[in-house]
Amino acid sequence: MKLERLWKRSQPPLIGLDIGSHSAKAVLLSKTEDGWVLENASQVAIPTGAVEEHEIKDFEAVGNALRPLLTRFGKKNNLVAAAVAGSSVITKIIYVDGGGTEADLEAQVQIEADHLIPFPLEEVSLDFEVIGTNSSDTSRKDILLSACRTEHVESRVAALETAGYTPKVMDIEAFALGRTLAVMSKQFPDDMANNTVAMVDIGANMMLFSIVSDGETIYSREQPFGGEQFNQAVVGYYGMEPHAVEEAKLAGTLPANYDFEVLAPFQTQMVQQIRRNIQIFSTSSGISEIDALILSGGSAILPGTVELLREELALHAIVANPFVNMTVAESLDQEKLAASAHQYAIACGLAMRGHHE
Repeated sequence: MKLERLWKRSQPPLIGLDIGSHSAKAVLLSKTEDGWVLENASQVAIPTGAVEEHEIKDFEAVGNALRPLLTRFGKKNNLVAAAVAGSSVITKIIYVDGGGTEADLEAQVQIEADHLIPFPLEEVSLDFEVIGTNSSDTSRKDILLSACRTEHVESRVAALETAGYTPKVMDIEAFALGRTLAVMSKQFPDDMANNTVAMVDIGANMMLFSIVSDGETIYSREQPFGGEQFNQAVVGYYGMEPHAVEEAKLAGTLPANYDFEVLAPFQTQMVQQIRRNIQIFSTSSGISEIDALILSGGSAILPGTVELLREELALHAIVANPFVNMTVAESLDQEKLAASAHQYAIACGLAMRGHHE
């Protein structure tokens, strides 16, 4: 299935499904006059090696792993919004002439894409969105061009269909993450919805760094850095089994000196990675001031991490909680949700996509 068909606007309800290398997170939302309602949220483990650097290597293994979510959410809720990410995804702001028909616009986008995308266009799925009139030249339009290797879209579709889902939207992870700022901005003393905010999601193996300004994702960058590096450091330092590390993290039973021997070096590396990304963004965009930072993903709640980011980067940093201003269905365990909310930012942004025009 071609990406442009999946990226068309869809009607709710959609399950937002974030497929990672270690786990898949799913969120189902509804919307009322009073705001968002969290109907369900759950996650399942993904088999080792089935997903590597955002690429699905074994769609059958992933599909089989996703099936329990279908049962938990109810088989009638089988419409899904998923996302692509990684080196196969390219997003660019391009500028085209504002006059002409829709066909003329598509032709201009195709020409620009041919110059910008380092893959043969027949191997790529394209989508574009008109952002608005160019501020410097009102005769031209600003266009957000998005592209992804078609094979990566198709592998996700195959995994979803194997699990019994019907994929309706294929988004980009950075856009899904940025979408949640509309709800998470209220975690700050001053609402940051229209400010310039760095949003950082640290997964098992990859870190997604994006900048949202005036409600739009204007920059994103990924690199290999994640919680698995912390886990492997614990394994190497203390000789623990990998599965025991995760259990010890959750139970708070890691060795007494781990915070000095393993945690502090990992956090220092995290700060360095984020600082470098901020510098790269500032140099390339000319935007020097970032108002705040939101940290999501499994490593976001490592003790002292947000406090260190505040101190080292001189930014108002918080741990992501996309459910903070939502009504939560009575059937859900609110204590469990509060403890894991930081893991659901991308899945929540995907679920929100189903309620956008």
